[in-house]
Formats: sequence, structure tokens, C-alpha cells
Amino acid sequence: MSSLTEKDRPVVQLLLKTGTCPRCILRFCCVGSQALYRHPYKDLMKDLKEYLRNNQEKEDRVCFDGADPPCKRIRLEHAAEGPGDVNHNGELQQTLSTADGDAAVESSAAKVCNVCLGILQEFCEADFVQKVCQKVNSADYQFTSFVFSVSLPPQLSVRERAAWLLVKQEMGNLGLSLAKDDIVQLKEAYKWIIHPQLSEELGVPDDGKSLFEVSVVFAHPETDEECRFLATACPDCFKPAKNKQSVFTRMAVIKALEKIKEEDFLKHFPCPPSSPKNLCVALEIQCNNGAVFVAGRYNKYSRNLPQTPWIIDGERKLESSVEELISEHLMAEFKADSFNFSSSGREDVDVRTLGNGRPFAIELVNPRRIHFTAEEMKGLQQTINNSSDKIQVRDLQLVTREAIGRMKEGEEEKTKTYSALIWTDKAIQREDIAFLDDIKELKLDQKTPLRVLHRRPLAVRCRIIHTMKCEYIDEHHFRLRLKTQAGTYIKEFVHGDFGRTKPNIGSLLNRTADILELDVESVDVDWPPTL
Repeated sequence: MSSLTEKDRPVVQLLLKTGTCPRCILRFCCVGSQALYRHPYKDLMKDLKEYLRNNQEKEDRVCFDGADPPCKRIRLEHAAEGPGDVNHNGELQQTLSTADGDAAVESSAAKVCNVCLGILQEFCEADFVQKVCQKVNSADYQFTSFVFSVSLPPQLSVRERAAWLLVKQEMGNLGLSLAKDDIVQLKEAYKWIIHPQLSEELGVPDDGKSLFEVSVVFAHPETDEECRFLATACPDCFKPAKNKQSVFTRMAVIKALEKIKEEDFLKHFPCPPSSPKNLCVALEIQCNNGAVFVAGRYNKYSRNLPQTPWIIDGERKLESSVEELISEHLMAEFKADSFNFSSSGREDVDVRTLGNGRPFAIELVNPRRIHFTAEEMKGLQQTINNSSDKIQVRDLQLVTREAIGRMKEGEEEKTKTYSALIWTDKAIQREDIAFLDDIKELKLDQKTPLRVLHRRPLAVRCRIIHTMKCEYIDEHHFRLRLKTQAGTYIKEFVHGDFGRTKPNIGSLLNRTADILELDVESVDVDWPPTL
């Protein structure tokens, strides 16, 4: 085992004797060769055994070739003292003899590792890899690469601390040192072993930037029992959380280990760590694809359709919504778990959206299918449009998460054009409303409307009406076309909302005015790109 040197021998002997697996021994010897960890477990045990035997023979040759043989009395005393070695200075050295090393290897081969609890033993074997791949393949995801993540039982950090303190003390006796950060992390070593096997079985490369994640959650039945002393020593590190079954989370345990003093740790936890009663269990094997984003523009032709589900006190008021009419088809085609709908502003339930439509984006969470051609997206758009006469979508396309920011920028910065049918209580003539056409850049102060006060904070917002154009209908009706700053409350600009919007059409005409119909004619956001 060429990666190990003479200085590693005491560490190898010590950890083998205490029940540590060969891969954990390599970690504590700071071996960074990934290929070595991938050797079959039995071969690693055999190599360690050979390494100890070879180094013992070299030491014996150095001892007897370089000095006079010890006298009979010393040899007899040594035999009486037991398995400890006597070095060339005649001092007792706490190391294993070759026979003891062999016994330790045989013993360690049959036990669950006292440091990794079997993670680098059972769960590196081909059977477990095939189990993971069967789970992935049965989930029916589209992916061209994968990233692998693993969640480990929290007490592994505790056991690793105990083993490190043991090795650090042994190396200190030899005038050497071992920093905790020099040890190869368990999670890193596990990925070194598992990545090539998963890649071969799945037929795609592993890629740290992949959007497709394969994750394994390991658990151990003795976690709480082994971590409980930390809660006594560092109670402020362990606080109950609603979504956690145990207070002994990985981060809480690590935080406590950073705070507890070495002497206090050694009083409460065995060093070396004791042999575990149980092996770890793979609690969950999960797959998750990164979100896919679909954007487009929608027209709404109904005056009885909300943008999002209208539910009050748990009771649904209308049977559908723009969001649902679009998303149900996307969910089915992308085979996603859920979705999030967003748009450039929103219209009221009784307001139509005409013209080139309103930009929208839908985030599809954990989709099984992610690859769609332009023709397939066009076909999906047609499916949505054929399903309802209440809405239509256009420019349906796949976009990036970053691109959605352009839609949101338009909410406050861009302009919108509206058409409002207005009623007045007093009779009007054409000349009574003609002056509205000449008003430009009219500044409004709009206090949060009463109708949205339950979901919007109370504030006075300054908004601008850029232009207005009137179309006389009869003595009590006219149509007003407005170009406004995004975010302007049009209904309140017409009727005044009991004086909460100033000025308003009613105050400008010096009579009571109300709005009968409202249409959004354009949302001037140049996104998504026209197809």
C-alpha cells in the first residue's frame, strides 16, 4: 500500500485494534488518492495486513542488523510483559505485534466500523449502488448528468471527533501532529467511491453543476443516545424545530462540538469510540430535477375569471382561474410535482386582458420531463388554447430563472394601456369631457384602496397618468383610454375611492363617476421574446 508510509504504521495499528474499517483508516492517514478508496473492501483489508507485516519485517531487520542482539534477560522480561514491543533503546512501545495485527485485521473485517458506522463498508458495495440506480430509473426522469448528495447521521461527527483525539494523542507521543482539517472527510471519501459506480450504472457523467440530484439519507437508531451528552454540555445549541423530529441535527451537533472542551468531551464519550450495536440504514433514496421555467403571454376574455384561485375562508368562489387553465397542461406534460405562477401585474376578476396579452412565467418544480423542442412547445400552446375560450396564450417558450427578472422589472418601470367604460350621474356633453384629452403626465396620490387593504399595506403611492383619450357615447357614458404608470389603480382613479385617490375623474368632471367595464389593452413589457 504505497500511499502509506512508516509514520502511518502506529495509526493503522491503533485504529485496526479499536475496530475501524480500512477506508476510515486511510482517511485518518490523510490519504488523498481517490482510486485507493475504490479498491474492494476485502482487498483493502488484505493490503493493510501486508503493509503491517512488511513494515514489521523491515523494523526487525533494522533492529537486529544495526545493533547487538538484546541480552537474554531483556528478552525474557519482554516476553513476560506481553505483546508490547521493545525498541532498540529498550523502551516499551504500545504497538501491535504482527500476530496481533493479523488478529485485528480479521476482527475488524467482521465488524461494523466504529467511526463510519458502515457507510464506507456495506453502502459502497455494488448491491447498494444497483438499489440506488433502480430507484432512479423507476422514477422516469430525463437527465444527461447527475449530482450526488448524501445526508449522514449526526453522531458520525461525534465518533469522528473521538477517533481524531485518539490518533492525535498517539501521534503526539511520537512527536507528530494531526490537524482535524487534514483528515479526509467521510462524505468526500464516500463520493469518491460511489460516483464512478453510479455514473457507470446510469450511463451519464457526474457533474457538480447538474440540475438532476440523486440523494441518499442515512440514519442510525442510536443517534439521540450518542448525542445526548452534548445537549447537557451545550444546551443552547439544541433548540426544537417544527419540521425536525429530533433536536440532534447535523449542524447543531457540529456547533456543540466546536464549543465543548476536549476534557469535557472525553469525560462523556468513549475514546476510542465503542463498537456500534447497529449498522446505518439508508432511510431514503430520492431524485430531484431542478426547476424548469416556461414563459409566455396570456389574453383573458372572461369577466368572471380570476388570475389565481379565488378562495376565501377555505371556500372556493369560482371554479377556475387563468393560472390553473394554463398550468394544468404544463404540469401534465412536464410531469412536475408542483408549480409557481407569476406575472407582470394582475387584473381583477371582472377585467379582460386584450391586445398582445400579459407576460407570465411558471416555475415547474421537480419535472420528470425537461427536454422539449420548439415544435413541441408550439403544440403545447395549441393544446392550452383549444381547452378553453376564456384564455389564450402566445409566445410559449422555455426560459431561464434569470430571464424572469426582466418581467418583474417591468411591473413598476413600464407603462400599461387601459380602456374604461365610465358612467356619470349628471348628463354630459362632448365638450364637458374634451379637456381630458389635453391633460398630460397627471400626478395622482393613491392611498391603498379599500378593496385590497386586507392584503396590501396602508400607504400613499404616487402614480402618473401619462395620457387620456375620450370617446363620447351618450349623456351618461363615455369611454376613456389611458396610458398609465404600471401599478396605477384605474378603478379608483375613476370613482375616487371615497377621496382616497386624488385627483380622480369624478373630481375633474365635478360629478359622481363610476366604472362599468375595464380592459387592459397592452402591457408594455418587452418580454418574453416574440416567436
